[in-house]
Amino acid sequence: MSKATLDGKAIALEDAYKQVARILSDATFPLVGGLGADVPGARAAILLAERLRGAFDHLASRDSLADLDVKRSFGMFTTTANEARVRADVVVLLGPGLTKEWPGMLERLALDQAPRHGSQAGQPRKVIWLGPDAGETDAVPGAKIIPASLQEISGVLAVWRARVGGRPVALDAAKLERVDGLAETLRSARFGCFVWAASTGLDALAIEMMQALVTDLNVTTRFTGVHIGARAGAAGVTQASGWMTGFPPRTGFGRGYPEHDPWRFEAARLVDSGEADAALWISAFDGEAPPWSRADIPLVTLAPAGAAPARGLYIEVGRPGVTHDAVLMAQETGGLTLRAATAPSDAPTVAQVIDAIMANVSEVAPC
Repeated sequence: MSKATLDGKAIALEDAYKQVARILSDATFPLVGGLGADVPGARAAILLAERLRGAFDHLASRDSLADLDVKRSFGMFTTTANEARVRADVVVLLGPGLTKEWPGMLERLALDQAPRHGSQAGQPRKVIWLGPDAGETDAVPGAKIIPASLQEISGVLAVWRARVGGRPVALDAAKLERVDGLAETLRSARFGCFVWAASTGLDALAIEMMQALVTDLNVTTRFTGVHIGARAGAAGVTQASGWMTGFPPRTGFGRGYPEHDPWRFEAARLVDSGEADAALWISAFDGEAPPWSRADIPLVTLAPAGAAPARGLYIEVGRPGVTHDAVLMAQETGGLTLRAATAPSDAPTVAQVIDAIMANVSEVAPC
């Protein structure tokens, strides 16, 4: 059974649902933020934002939008992790912290094994890691490590791209020889793959430069990318948002129809500027706290047990894929999948709680 608290004191669930509906319905422009939920939870949250004529944003939107900006303006080659595992003979890991962003990456990509299919099947896989963390340099035995800071990665990729295309660069002879050797490794790949995660701090410029290099390589060989999705179910939420509104998160319904604007509808900006005058914060995976600095906004939090805030109205929800079965985007296949509960409990899902809130919204909100 779920529990609810108001400023740290217990409150009956039915009273909590009614009070949430009142807080959000009385607001001029409410925010549905966090959105750390599975796909059914995201659908319910977006429908609530539409009903309230508010806005919605995901807690990892910065990371998701860094990739989407490149996809929308330049284009993007991607494949699944499973495809890369069985076919890629050259794998380039891009940036620090990849093993933290996807703890199962090394095992899923089988970087220490040879590809199983294609013309290079059975031959050792070549792995290059540009800019890993200090603790990751030995994570892949035999990998070629190229030190670089996050800020340097886009420039390094630009040099690689120039040399792959046979264009001059301003490097001394020793560095030029090393870069040319790496460029030849990329050109000689039968099926090459970049692996990256915007959540490690890569910006849109670095991602676009990487995709431009992939495009150049595809003139003479096959190259693609494996994108590691952002935290808290961001990939699934983005998909749900896309098919429901035509846009990713950071979308508002203030004019009665969906409008997407990464600046206008960014959660922390809306709250800190005072444009949003009430907020529903959803963080069902790990109870991550809101990022804004303003403390006086009426706040409702949906989070798992142990993550109740000291202020505002809190309703406990289950963890997707842990306390209840959940539909999530699978990193392995790049598609939606059902994750069976690993520790089932009677804690309600985000979708169930929002449905209960919505039932009360219809009674107090204007049509």
